[in-house]
Formats: sequence, C-alpha cells, structure tokens
Amino acid sequence: METAIITGASKGLGASVAKLFLESGINVIGISRTDNTKLYDYAKQNNATYHFIACDLSEQASLQKACKSVDEMLFHETLSKVYLINNAGLVDPIDRAENIEMDDLMKQVQINTVAPMALTNHFLKKASEHHVQLLAAMITSGAAEKPKYGWSVYCSTKASINMYTQVAAIEQEGTEHAVIAFSPGVMDTEMQETIRSSSQEAFKDVDSFRALKENNLLRGADIIGGILIDILMDDENVKNGKIYDVREYI
Repeated sequence: METAIITGASKGLGASVAKLFLESGINVIGISRTDNTKLYDYAKQNNATYHFIACDLSEQASLQKACKSVDEMLFHETLSKVYLINNAGLVDPIDRAENIEMDDLMKQVQINTVAPMALTNHFLKKASEHHVQLLAAMITSGAAEKPKYGWSVYCSTKASINMYTQVAAIEQEGTEHAVIAFSPGVMDTEMQETIRSSSQEAFKDVDSFRALKENNLLRGADIIGGILIDILMDDENVKNGKIYDVREYI
C-alpha cells in the first residue's frame, strides 16, 4: 500500500496533487485547517481512501497532534511507500521588513519553514523504523533565490527550505529515502490573489503579478500538480536533493 501525506490539501496545488494521487489509486492523508469534501468523492471513485486531519501548522501542539494521528493511522504491515508533500505555505505579510509585526513574522516562519522541516524529520524517522520508503517533496519558490521588495520573510523561508532539502538529502544517501524541492512557478491560486491585493508601497512588483492574471499567464494547479506527480512516481529516477523547477518541464 502507498500513501501520500499532503499539507494544505484543501485547496490550490495541494488539492490538485491530492486529487491526482487518488486518481492513481494512492491513499491520501490531508493535513490542513479546513477539509475539502470533493476529495472523498475522488477517493471513492478510484478505490482509494482520503483522511483529513485538522491542523494549524503555525501551532506546535497542533502539529505534534497531527503527527501522532498520522502515525496511528499509517504505519502498519501493509504500508510500502509514503509520499510527503510539504505544500502549505503563507505569503503574508507582504511589506517592508520594518513594518512586519513579530507575531506575523513568527507565524510565517513556522508555517513555511519549521513545519515542513519538522514533518520531514518525523516521517524520515518513522519510515526508517518501519522499513518503508519515504519520498518527500518540499514546495519551494523562485523567491528562494531572487530577492523581492516586501517579501523578506517569504524569500528567507523558501531559501531555508532549499538548504534543508540539500542537507537532508546528503544525510539520506545510501538509504531508499529521497528529499527533493519543487518550484511550481506562478499558479492561479488564492496565494496569487493575496499577492495582487498588495499595495505598491508594500510590494513594488505588484503590477507585474496583476498583469499575469490580466493576460491569462497563470498556470492551472492541476497542470503543475501533474508534473510533480510524474517526478515522484518515477522514483527510480528521482534525484535526491535536487531542487526541481517547473520550467524544466513546460
């Protein structure tokens, strides 16, 4: 049995990836604040299962509780492979660094960096203990390598994820596990709506993001999710530690 654990599975790229896994007959555990009832229908249609675990990834206690729930649900004798998709992310707050409140800063770092690192650490350990292969994907961004005015936190958290991916991959050399990062580019999701609603003073490049929507240049989440699924399911050719860029495939 194969199972995918997906954070932020209720909408956007997370929902698309969950749907595609289910259509492939792979069971899915979604970890997010809200549920997506359509995923239960996709599961039923494809003889798979979908389980939802409510979790606020910005809260340590909630994250630990979610890990325990997944452990109890997942690790038994029939499990052969686990996919972990660390998809949940937060672009807010978008503003000059000196205008960002400490609580907002800490929440964004917790969701974008601490939570995916903690989840990957946890399931690498559990997978090894139960002799199950783990393929972990960290959703990153081109912002990890290109500074953007108003995105001091977002750029920094994604840069951290890229380095974590490469370090964790080195540590897993010689095992059956792999840790990769995937940069999906610009998609037509709620995150893009948030970016477009920024003021010029907070985010100097806001007009370029608005133009992407106006000119119908945003890619659909299903298309991007399909590329990620193809990469992961071709597990013999997955390059441990690689930061994949969607532009290599489109």
